[in-house]
Amino acid sequence: MTDIGIKEFFVKASNRLPDEAERVLKALVEEGSMNKEELSLTARVKRAVLDHIIMQLYALGLVEVSTEGKSKICSLTKLGNDFIYLVKAG
Repeated sequence: MTDIGIKEFFVKASNRLPDEAERVLKALVEEGSMNKEELSLTARVKRAVLDHIIMQLYALGLVEVSTEGKSKICSLTKLGNDFIYLVKAG
């Protein structure tokens, strides 16, 4: 895939994601990795909705989810950083 193809893919993926996904990604960029409870509060997304958003972002490879004790920690991946950069630039 060329850079233009990737950019088109990112833009189309962004258009298909719910509005809350942008808030989740923005929170991860600004605050860094955090557990789902913190992310829900920071991104102003209901916890039940957050789980669906995280699954979509994880499936796209934009977010990584790891376990620390009983908490699920969400982090932005390198692809997620590229996604944000290219979508904002687009």
